[in-house]
Parts: sequence; structure tokens; C-alpha cells
Amino acid sequence: MSDRDDLSGRVAIVTGSGRNIGRAIALALANAGAAVVVNARSSMAEAEAVADEIRRAGGRAAVTLADVSDPKAVDALIDAAVGAFGRLDVLVNNAAVRKETDFANLHYAEWREIISTILDSAYLCSHAALPHLTASGVGAIVNIGGLSSFTGAAGRAHVIAAKAGLVGLTRALAHDLARYGITVNCVAPGMIDTTRASGKEPAHHALHAPLAGRRGRPEEIAALVRFLSGPGARYITGQTIHANGGLFMS
Repeated sequence: MSDRDDLSGRVAIVTGSGRNIGRAIALALANAGAAVVVNARSSMAEAEAVADEIRRAGGRAAVTLADVSDPKAVDALIDAAVGAFGRLDVLVNNAAVRKETDFANLHYAEWREIISTILDSAYLCSHAALPHLTASGVGAIVNIGGLSSFTGAAGRAHVIAAKAGLVGLTRALAHDLARYGITVNCVAPGMIDTTRASGKEPAHHALHAPLAGRRGRPEEIAALVRFLSGPGARYITGQTIHANGGLFMS
């Protein structure tokens, strides 16, 4: 099977795929032959730019704006994907907000914003997609976790709690969904070269040095997600797989 067609005929949703790791994942899945639904919360321009890249390369793509912490918006996202392409085989729960706030100044509204964007959205999307992933027969869910949920970091209690929750959700869903032929895994990126909305480097990055001597590229995370979504990974489920250049070893 060639690199181009190992996901041929399958349909994927990648939440938060207007830029950075999500964009790279959408492009990688499309390059493998999948039709991809590009999702962003509010930036149609970013999402359409990713979809246009896919189409120019000969792939199929659709765009759906949706706040994936909103149950009704999630239902509409899943319906739009199936309406556009007739099925759903792969769900990548990538949407995240990565703020840094000292715990003493962390108000409940911000706590809930982060938890709902990262963890609640993974529940909502997985639950809404379940009938279609079950019908696929080769369904796959990939959750995008994070290094700091294993190492800890200051100023990120909400982000770490949410990302650690994804690890637990991954293991639980692997048990619950195995009977439907659905694999569920988590990818935990390390220090990846991405553009952040705040424009600031996370403080905890100064404490770490990958053995690889460099930061990772979004495309390297995307390659792992692509593998976990495809036929070569059908015997892998319930796992958290680290991609961090040797910075953390589990």
C-alpha cells in the first residue's frame, strides 16, 4: 500500500485544525487519501487556507466552524462531515487553549474555559461520532495530549488537568469502544515548533532540553497520528505515545 492511499476512502475530522499541529494532521491525513473536515472555532480564513492546501494537492476537504465545547455545535460538526462525505472513520481531538496563569489568580471561568475546550470537547466529539465510527468498522480516535501533563509545570494547572484527563479518557474509551472495532489512542507531543496566540514562549520550556537537540516539527506529530489512524495500527489501542525527542521517557 502506498503512502498516498493507506487511508483511501476514509473520512476524518480534525478539531482545531486551522493551524499548527492540527493543520499538519489534516494535511497528513489528506495526503494518505482521507477526506478531511477542517475545523476551527472562529477563523474561517485559517480553516479555508488548510482546506485549499488539501484541494490543491488533489485531496478532498470541507470546512466547518464549530466551538467544540458546545454540544449543539459538535452535533452540527459531525452531521456536516457525514453530510459532505457520507461516513466518518477517524476523529482527532486536537482542539486546545494553552494559557498560563498562576494558580492563585486562576479564576473558575478560565478553569472551565480550558477544561471545556480540551477535555469536554473530546467527550462531546467522541460521543457524537460514535454511531458513525461504529458503522465504519475501522474507526479510530486519536486524542492530542501534552508533555506537561506528565512532567508538571507552573501556571498550567487547568491545561495539565485537562490534558491528563485525555489520557484517562483514552484508556477508558479503549475499553468501552473495543467491542465496536474502534481504536482509541493518545499522542503526547513534547516541545513542538508552533505559533502561539499569546506570542509568548511557555515558561516551563526553559526547564527542558530534548535529547534530539531540537524542537519537534508539527509534521512529526502528524505522522504519528496518521499511523494510528490507519490499517497498520489496528492492534494498538488504549496507549499514550510520546513524541518529545527523548525529553521524557515513559
